[in-house]
Amino acid sequence: MPIFDISVAIAPGETPVYPGDPGIEIVEWAALARGDAANVSLLRFGAHTATHVDAPAHFIAHAPTVAAMPLDILIGPAHVIAVAADVRAIEAEHVAALVPDEAPRVLFKTRNSAFWADAPPREFHTDFTYITHGGARALVERGVRLVGFDYLSVEQFKSETFATHTTLLAQGIVIIEGLDLRAVAPGRYELICLPLKLAGPLGDGAPARAVLRTID
Repeated sequence: MPIFDISVAIAPGETPVYPGDPGIEIVEWAALARGDAANVSLLRFGAHTATHVDAPAHFIAHAPTVAAMPLDILIGPAHVIAVAADVRAIEAEHVAALVPDEAPRVLFKTRNSAFWADAPPREFHTDFTYITHGGARALVERGVRLVGFDYLSVEQFKSETFATHTTLLAQGIVIIEGLDLRAVAPGRYELICLPLKLAGPLGDGAPARAVLRTID
């Protein structure tokens, strides 16, 4: 059974970061070469780095955090939907034409996936394809429970309202951002996406490892 790793690697100086978010640092904390008992790395980066999951608390005050996310949404059948390269904004009509009826999980493969092929250090592309507010409403109306996207945000760059995020998150729809779908053909798969179980009062999101398995 083929397994597709659709996660983006977290690499300092190579992985793009959404403008304004913390940069990526992975430094040596302890090292066998220095006589320490073990190698230990120290990680510093934002919760919305590379492949990550958005919790409702990301944009909604006092909403559930990432630790409260139900695992049954993050694991299960998912449809990879190919969006034409000339589409810059996914509207309600695209959802109506492309998303199968009763699809619980939808992963959008857009022109954004090609950005992950850039030679490192990869630049952040501000002109990425995004989901409009109308597209988000259409996904809610179709009963989708999880939306995956192949760049670092489902929202138009420099949005002032964040209507796409709030429309989805207010309905408990899980958002996975930063997927690399280059090697995946459109179709139906099993998705397994497990974000770090971050506890405490924050928990607006967390990095995740996401894979797809073919369904026989």
